[in-house]
Amino acid sequence: MLSPADTRDLPPPQRPKARVRSPFCRAAGLGLAAAARLLAGASARWIASQPDTCQRVYFANHTSHLDALVIWASLPQSVREVTRPVAAKDYWTSGLVRRWLAEEVFDAILIDRTDIKVHQSPVDLMLREAGNSCSLIVFPEGGRSVSGEIGEFKSGLYYLAKKRPDLELIPVHIDNLNRVLPRGEFLPVPLLSCISFGPPLWLERGEAKLDFLARARRAVMALKE
Repeated sequence: MLSPADTRDLPPPQRPKARVRSPFCRAAGLGLAAAARLLAGASARWIASQPDTCQRVYFANHTSHLDALVIWASLPQSVREVTRPVAAKDYWTSGLVRRWLAEEVFDAILIDRTDIKVHQSPVDLMLREAGNSCSLIVFPEGGRSVSGEIGEFKSGLYYLAKKRPDLELIPVHIDNLNRVLPRGEFLPVPLLSCISFGPPLWLERGEAKLDFLARARRAVMALKE
């Protein structure tokens, strides 16, 4: 956690402003959030943390294409308005409906995984798009787990924390969602799932990348217990 001395040079915090959307897109977002909670039976529990519109990075295990939607839907509406999922561009632009959902309803930050080395890094893109107001939903494993076990975290979360040490990092554990939309399936199956939000963490002064990533991974795993 940052000490007062660490934060004295940071810009003053600014409260997020709701994104401007058309009434239709706002209604679609509300409907999709309700449908996602109903379909997945998703219940949200907050452990040593509370929903807040302060700028955060929600980082979670990755089990299905529904993950970002269900986490987003589990947040109160005021928090959803300032929270942007980070998603793969190739999947979410492969069809008019997906593209519309990603760009107009979720306001997702789409990462082009085939063009990363040519243009700016995904971390720089995320931070630019988040600005000083929006929170992010990220999946540090980098891909969906096939076994259901939480894989090793990639370095992106570390660099997000290093470049923006003022951001709260909130671990999230998604339970049972891989059974709602199994890998390779198109139609979801209604089941009960649980989304657990844990206490915030920060990159500690002098903490090595691998140590931080291991600690962040343990924070997600602890929410399963």
